[in-house]
Amino acid sequence: MLLQADNHLTLQEFLNLSPGEGDTTYELIDGQAIPKMSPKFFHAKLTHVLLSLIEERCEHRGIVCPEWAVLLKKKEIDWIPVPDIVYISYERLPTEWNEDEACPVPPDLVIEIISPGQTFGQMAAKAQDYLNAHVLRVWILDSKARSMTVFYPDASPKTYMGDELITDSLFPGWEFTAEQLFQKAKIPLN
Repeated sequence: MLLQADNHLTLQEFLNLSPGEGDTTYELIDGQAIPKMSPKFFHAKLTHVLLSLIEERCEHRGIVCPEWAVLLKKKEIDWIPVPDIVYISYERLPTEWNEDEACPVPPDLVIEIISPGQTFGQMAAKAQDYLNAHVLRVWILDSKARSMTVFYPDASPKTYMGDELITDSLFPGWEFTAEQLFQKAKIPLN
């Protein structure tokens, strides 16, 4: 379902929309209010595991939040995606910022988990949009492929599977594997 499909919503019109029925979350994409897919169980478990692990690594360095709308630009047009997880360092968003609003700055890290009905290609295109909007890193997790692909602003994406060690300069000293994430979330093998 689209809201106001005939006209392009401005940023202010989107922000002034009344909440949808139930727990529907909307993203502003190309001037349209698009409902975000409702997460399923494996998606929710991966989100929980990633939130916990990043919170441990980033205590006193930044904040990590699930499902937080972010004010960005896509091809010079207002874009408000709602990533599965965002991490923002206190260098980008000061500790004293405390508003009940969408995130006003590009995050350091955006994590998207592929849901049923979404393709890796769609998520890779979205990852590039995030990078173009000055997000420093994008992680795309695919529970069916048991993989994590990292998108960088200055290098080609890299896909990690199995026991291949993942390190990221955003989190110095943190090493993990995609398989460890899926096992910790108790995602069964296909």
